[in-house]
Amino acid sequence: MVNERDLKDSLYQEFAKIGKCLSSPKRLELLDLLAQGPKSVEELANETTMSVANVSQHLRTLYNGRMVTSHKDKNYVIYELKDEEIASFLETLHALSEKQSMEVQQIKQEFLSSNLGLEEISLEELNERMEKGEILLLDVRPEAEYETSHIPGAVSAPVETLDEKITSLPTNKEVVVYCRGSYCLMSAEAVDLLEEQGIEAYRLQESVQDWQAFQEQMS
Repeated sequence: MVNERDLKDSLYQEFAKIGKCLSSPKRLELLDLLAQGPKSVEELANETTMSVANVSQHLRTLYNGRMVTSHKDKNYVIYELKDEEIASFLETLHALSEKQSMEVQQIKQEFLSSNLGLEEISLEELNERMEKGEILLLDVRPEAEYETSHIPGAVSAPVETLDEKITSLPTNKEVVVYCRGSYCLMSAEAVDLLEEQGIEAYRLQESVQDWQAFQEQMS
């Protein structure tokens, strides 16, 4: 007969492997970036300001924990999340941390305070006004992330190229911009840039994943 204690010890040992993957702030950041789409080691190093060697070491831990998978593309190694459920888990982790941690709440409040002048729009209003054709929705994430997944109807306008595209934007629609979610600064930067050029712009705080969850609730 199998010993129940041994079974439990083995089970929690496996759970702890996942816990080890999540014990590093940098590994959590890497997982958040990969939730936006596949990325090379070099891209991840640039995004996180870590060395390629450090990123590779963290990715190895995540790979051993079966959180990510990889493949070769010419001279690059491309990483992505092992399963879509990992992205959902990260969203849950963010929500739980915000609920349980005063520090997280304070950091978010500081972020919101620094962007008090920004007008925001809800998913409900965005959905309604896009159906009426009243909104131009801009995805200001890197183009590769847009190609992986984006809100239907959105136009790719990476924040670093937005300045060049402003003159080509239609003037008969209000502009809404979004990026990676509530803690992403790219959309705030884009709104500031657009308003400096006299274009009325709104920030969507939610991410593509939030939009997809919203659509599932609506259906």
